Amino acid sequence: MTSEKNLGGSFTLPGTTMNLNRMGYGAMQLAGPQVWGPPRDMDAAVAVLREAVEAGANHIDTSDFYGPHVTNQIIKQALHPYRDDLTIVTKVGARRGEDKSWIHALSRQELTDAVHDNLRNLGLDVLDVVNLRVGGIMGPSEGSIEEPLTVLAELKRQGLIRHLGLSNVSPKQLAEGQAITEIVCVQNMYNVAHRDDDAFVVELAKQGIAYVPFFPLGGFTPLQSGKLDAAAETLQVTSMQIALAWLLQRSPNILLIPGTSSVGHLRENLQAATLQIPQDVIAELDSIGS
Repeated sequence: MTSEKNLGGSFTLPGTTMNLNRMGYGAMQLAGPQVWGPPRDMDAAVAVLREAVEAGANHIDTSDFYGPHVTNQIIKQALHPYRDDLTIVTKVGARRGEDKSWIHALSRQELTDAVHDNLRNLGLDVLDVVNLRVGGIMGPSEGSIEEPLTVLAELKRQGLIRHLGLSNVSPKQLAEGQAITEIVCVQNMYNVAHRDDDAFVVELAKQGIAYVPFFPLGGFTPLQSGKLDAAAETLQVTSMQIALAWLLQRSPNILLIPGTSSVGHLRENLQAATLQIPQDVIAELDSIGS
C-alpha cells in the first residue's frame, strides 16, 4: 500500500470548508470498456478506490453516466460510509445512448433525474459538488448556460447540492454562470500540449476558483509525445508522471483527477505529486504547447 500523504499540497474550494489534496482520483475508468457496464474485475476496482483514499486522495471525480450508474455504485460499495474529509464531485448534463454514445441531457427533467440518480447510487442525502457539463466532448461550444444552470441552482437551494461547478466552458460562460450562482471549480481539457486555457487558468487562480484539467495526455501529436518522453527519460520517470507534475507546478489552483483501474498505475500517479521538475525541463515542456 502506498503511503503518499502530501499529494501536491491542498486547495480549499471558494466559499467552502472543502480542503482538497491537489492529487485526487477520477473514477471514470472503473467502469467496463468504453465506460460501459461493470468492470472486468470488481474486486480490483474496489481495491483501487480504497487505496486512493488511504493514500490521501480526498477528492473523487465521478458521474452517474459512467457505466451508466456503475461507477457510483462501486464508489458506494468501496467507501460508504464516507470519511468526513472526502469530497465527491459529480457531473450532470449528459446521458448514454444504447449504442454507448454520449448525448446531451440538459432539460429540467433530465438534470433533476440525474441529481437524484447520483444521490441514490452514491448513497448520499446531498451532493458535495455538482459540475454542469456543457460544450462538446473535448471543449466548450458557444451558447448560453443560463437555463440548465438555473435548474441546478434551484436544486442547490432545495438542499440537494452543496456547491456547483462547470465543465467544458469558456470564460464568457463562467461569467454568465457566476451571475446565477457561486462557481467553485471549472473542469476543462488542458495539458502540456493543449494550452488554450492558459489565460483562463490564471484568471480562475485570481478568483480562488479551482481548475480541474481532464485528459492530461489527450490529443498529443507524435512530435509532442516524443518531447514529453524525452523529458521523462531525463528525470527517470514516466510520461504520465511528468505530465501530471507539470500541471501541479503550472498553477496552485490546479487539482488533478487522473484515473486508472490498476493499483500499480495509481501508485505511479500519486508519486507524481512529489516530483519537482527543474526549470530547464519546464522550459522544454512549455515549448510543446507553443
